[in-house]
Amino acid sequence: MTDNRGVTRRRALGIGGALGLMTAAGLTGAAALARRPSFTGAQLRSAVPLPPPFQVPLPIPAVLKPVGTSGGADRYEITQREASAEILPGVKTPLWTYDGTFPGPTVESRRGRPVTVSHRNELPVPTVVHLHGGRTPAASDGYPTDLLLPEGWREHSTHVGHGSAHGMHDPRAVVTELTRDYIFPLDQRPALLWYHDHRMDFTAPAIWRGLAGLHIVRDDAEDALGLPAGPRELPLVIADRAFAADGSLAYPALDPTLRVRPGVREPYLAGVLGDVILVNGAPWPMHEADAARYRLRILNASNARHYELEAVTDDGRRLDLVQIGADQGLLTAPVVHRLLPIAPAERYDVVVDFSGLPAGSLVRLVNRLGAGRTRDVMAFRVARKVADDSRIPRTLSADLPAWRRSDAVRMRDVAFRTGQTHAGRGWLIGGLPFDPARTDVTTRLGDVEVWRLIADVHHPVHLHLAGFRILSRSGRPPLAHDVGLKDTVSLRPGEAVEIITRFEGYRGRYLFHCHNAEHEDMGMMANLEIV
Repeated sequence: MTDNRGVTRRRALGIGGALGLMTAAGLTGAAALARRPSFTGAQLRSAVPLPPPFQVPLPIPAVLKPVGTSGGADRYEITQREASAEILPGVKTPLWTYDGTFPGPTVESRRGRPVTVSHRNELPVPTVVHLHGGRTPAASDGYPTDLLLPEGWREHSTHVGHGSAHGMHDPRAVVTELTRDYIFPLDQRPALLWYHDHRMDFTAPAIWRGLAGLHIVRDDAEDALGLPAGPRELPLVIADRAFAADGSLAYPALDPTLRVRPGVREPYLAGVLGDVILVNGAPWPMHEADAARYRLRILNASNARHYELEAVTDDGRRLDLVQIGADQGLLTAPVVHRLLPIAPAERYDVVVDFSGLPAGSLVRLVNRLGAGRTRDVMAFRVARKVADDSRIPRTLSADLPAWRRSDAVRMRDVAFRTGQTHAGRGWLIGGLPFDPARTDVTTRLGDVEVWRLIADVHHPVHLHLAGFRILSRSGRPPLAHDVGLKDTVSLRPGEAVEIITRFEGYRGRYLFHCHNAEHEDMGMMANLEIV
């Protein structure tokens, strides 16, 4: 990583190194990762018969009720435990869950009203909870070594590290047993956030087994806009999975117990893809809809799969996807798309209008990057004509930050590429695998910076704590869907993306990393110290 205002020889060499690694020596077993430009990873094939699409009703995750609301704050309790669910019709699938459901229960909160979530770990392994997109003090941000241990756990303690039998010691780790309170001030814009496991070395298989849920932040200004609401505001958690012959979730872990040895088998080093598309935990579901506007709160909760979404009627027409929000909340004004790409961990807030369709019409949500069964995502059946007083205002918000390049006190180049880790080939940031004891970037609270993120293959890059705006892609203007305030940006193969942000809110140790979860587990994280 470089830190300077100009293009130096060192900076140019760093960029060249990042873009010049499509070689057999550089990729070894992951050489197939650039075989097709629309995805990075390898697909597992299910060993059980799969149901036809659009037969299962779309589930809506339950909204969690607080156990306390005193003192101007809300308190919630969540138990992490094993459960089984009928994901495929007639097949029981063991899961790791938040409160026994997949996805976990949705937490709804108000802007500026603090929330405490007390997690109890009854799983057979340690966990860590990260509120993705949350503006959270470092102690509750879910640093990968801040483990919540199950009762009686005696393995590893704070010794962690990919590919090492004994691991690296993190002297700053805060480890608790059985229960832990995560405190979220939620002094941030209304947005769709999500919480998921973030345990060192084992994030990918833990999310795959079910440890993910939504957290929605609302405020009075958004409520007054007249957007589709109530039953016409639908959260859509899109995730791909594969199923073993016994109905369990297939995953190529080197250690299926997820206790000691991290990592995946050689063909899946670039990322694990499933052949079943789930929405809110159901395979290719169907939702009965009114002939009205719907607000779709879309999260890509897949480990590695990218989607390009399109809403298509049964007579082949494409409906507008009117984007009203991004990762970190509402846009200034709506943006109309026909195709909407979404990388792992990204969220898009879109409105789809079914009002012009006759009763009985079918609208499929299609993934243009998919093939075969992964091309379909879900469908809507228009059931009835209804009155609809919702609207999409021309102005959605007026509080987006207006950072300019001239505000930046420094620029950084950050390369995301494959390379050598402690255990062999893996994924690196700035040429180094993750080490919790090393500080990679130090910045001052309140500083504005421009970062140039450089990719070899697909890398959805997530910055903790701070939202950012996208300034350019490989020297060209941002794409149409790059609008608004983001916390995750999709880097395409060979691409360099500039982002601008202000580091504000809290001091402490945070992360930035690739949100291809397999890349993350194999070293593609870095430390950010805000002083």
